[in-house]
Formats: sequence, C-alpha cells, structure tokens
Amino acid sequence: MCIFATALLNTDFQLNSFPVQRFIRQISRSSRFLLSGILSFIILFSANSAYAQDGKALFQANCATCHNPIKDATGPALQGKSATWPTKEWVYDWVHNPSAMIAKGDKTANEIFAKYKPIVMTGFPNLKNEEIDAIIKYVDEYKAPGAATAAAGTGQATSTTASEDNSWLYTIITVSLLVLVLILWRVNTGLKKVAEEKQGLPIKKDVPIYRNKFFIAVASIILTILCGYWIVNGAISEGHQQNYQPEQPIFYSHKVHVGINQINCLYCHAGAEKSRQAMIPSSNICMNCHKQINEYTGEKEHELKDWNGNVINGTAQIQLLYKYAGWDPEKKEYKRDAQGNILATPIKWVKIHNLPDDGYFNHSQHVKVGQIQCQRCHGDIENMDQVHQAAPLTMGWCINCHRQTDVKFKENNYYTIYEKYQKEIKDGKREGVTVEDIGGIECQKCHY
Repeated sequence: MCIFATALLNTDFQLNSFPVQRFIRQISRSSRFLLSGILSFIILFSANSAYAQDGKALFQANCATCHNPIKDATGPALQGKSATWPTKEWVYDWVHNPSAMIAKGDKTANEIFAKYKPIVMTGFPNLKNEEIDAIIKYVDEYKAPGAATAAAGTGQATSTTASEDNSWLYTIITVSLLVLVLILWRVNTGLKKVAEEKQGLPIKKDVPIYRNKFFIAVASIILTILCGYWIVNGAISEGHQQNYQPEQPIFYSHKVHVGINQINCLYCHAGAEKSRQAMIPSSNICMNCHKQINEYTGEKEHELKDWNGNVINGTAQIQLLYKYAGWDPEKKEYKRDAQGNILATPIKWVKIHNLPDDGYFNHSQHVKVGQIQCQRCHGDIENMDQVHQAAPLTMGWCINCHRQTDVKFKENNYYTIYEKYQKEIKDGKREGVTVEDIGGIECQKCHY
C-alpha cells in the first residue's frame, strides 16, 4: 500500500480526467516529501537500532544473572569470547543445551566446565539463533556504564549510557507511522470524492469525526479494552512492589562494596547459605572494616548518587555509621556508659524484599543446595548504588523459575535419594532434572 501511495504521489495518474489531475496537483510537495522521508527513515534506521536494543534486552533477561560483558562473575566475561569459540553452530548448541555438550565429550565445553565446575550453565532452548547473534553483538560492543572521557581542554565528560538508549527512535517511528496513516487516509478520501464527481454521483457531506458512528464505536471498544486492562493489571499487581526503592537511614552502596571492592555477599549476609533468613548485618560487621576506613575516597571516579541524581557525601555516611555504632573516631574506641555497655543504636534498615506471610522461602535451600546466584532474585546488585526490588517475586514468577531451572544433581549429595533420576541421567535417558520434576510446584512446598 505504501509503495503504491508513493508512486501515486510522484507519477501521473493514468486517467485522462481533469478532476483527478487537479486533485493530484493539489497534493503539496511537502506531503510527498514527508511520506517518502518516513518510509526511508523506517527502512534505513529502525531495523538495525531495534535489533541492537533487542540484544541488550535479551542479555539482561537471560545472561546478566551469571555473566558480565567485561569481567568474570559466576560465568566468564563474554566480551571478545566469540572469537575464541570453534564455530557459530557450536555457540548455538552450547547456549541451547550445555549439559548435553559436556556429556557428549565436546572438548571446548568440558574445558569451560572444568574451570567453573560444579556450576553448569543453564540451557536456553527457546533462544533463536538470531537472538543469540544479537546478544553476542551487544556484549562485543558493550562499554561500561558511566565510563566517560573528558573533552580536551574543557573538563567535560561524555557518557556512553545515553547512546545506548534508543527509546527516542521508537517514538519517532510511532509518530511517523501515525502521520503516514493520516496522509494515506486523506489521499483515499480525496480520490473517492474525485471519482464520485467524475461519475456524476452525489457527493456525501463530510460528517465530523466526533459524530461519526464508526469512530465512536471503535473509540468505545478501545476505551473499554484499556480500562479493562488497567483494572485487571491493577488488581493483579495489588500488594506487589517491584522496583520499590526506599530511602535508607544510611546510604549504603552495593556497587562500591560488592562491585568495586568485590566483598562477598556472604560476608554480610552470612545466613544466606545456612538458614532460612539471609540476615541483615549489624553495625559491628560494618565496623570490622570501617575502624580503619574513615573516609570515602572514590568521589571523583565513583561518585555516589541517589535515585534522584543527588550527589551523596560518602565520608558523611561513614560518620553517620560511627554514630549508630557508638564509635569515637578520634579516640579510636567505642563510647561506653558507666556500666561499660557500648552506646550503640540499632540501624533501622527499611526492608525491601517482602514475601506474603503465607509463603515459605528458605535462602539456604536455594543458595547452598540449589546453588542459585543472588542476582537471580535480587538483580544486578553489584551495580546498584541504591538497592531496589528488581524481580516481581510473585507466585507465578517463582513457579516459572521452578519449571525452567535444572537442579544441580552432579556432586550434590542432597539429591542422592532420587535414584531413578540419577540412573536415567547416567544411562543418557535424561539430560537434566528441573525443580518441577522433584515436586517444586506442589502447593505444600511453599504453603503449609
């Protein structure tokens, strides 16, 4: 239709009719230029930019839990790895089913497993080859967020983050398509009038759009659908708090502690692999380091900012910690009362990840037994200055995870009681066992 309309606007109409020719001449050159420009813009720019954006979205949805493009995490850094892999087909097979590649005796697959065992990468059979290519393209072109280069002689910095945001492109494409529809509609209306005039038919008077029955019916249907979606979505989301990001009594940056200084999660949250609760650390845990570290020296390189973009004074936050802990930074000792008790005040941290009271969740069962990484539920925690709830933590989200996640049977004594599954894996009849296979979606597993 679009090609036909463009040709119609830029060529002579084949009817020897003065009314038709008059209508064609009345179409402004600006309309012709706008229509052609819209088509050219969409063809030249939309596909590539949207594809690049898809690579980022696919990486964050499927890979970011265990991989970072430029540094080793649970899995290896992926940037530049594509040049070291045997073939593209090998990559597709590995992403779709790594366990099968290892069991098959593939040399490269077993080298990777030997380096990171007992952890085996989760397979993603639903990813298409084109989507895998998009992920590889994204990680190969990835630049660290916040990395900036100072402009010569000006002291100004340019961030790579803005260049990765292509939301403006989708807005332009949407507006352009709406303009295109309007132009074609006007062309169609005009041609219809000219044709009726040529045939001597009575020309119908235009009905205002707000009195057009078809428009009123369509608008009513769309409005009903939107209202229904809003009501249902609101009801489903009731009680859920994804992206919840409260202000804490002390500005604690996971990015600085976990990301930059590489402090293990279990140092502060020691209960995560031993008990149901991960444990919120007391100020004594913080003071193990901050008795010596009394100022924040990373302002220039790693400036602290809250979710509003306000700059945070890191040294002032350390002094606030001393106040809670009852520590005297001048005397290098704790303040005590007459009985010798430390004058400390508990830090009233605001809980972010809240589960329903009727749902049971055990950290040790997931972290120690299931060997699930913290990022699987808590998001890209090592890059968060101010922590927010990344996952919805709904029942459906948990059930889908149980359906898709393979249990780590190898070298895990917890699962030796499942003799049938162990034998089927050994005989090659089964590639893996999901949490669902061992009763992971039964109601009483979480509700009892």
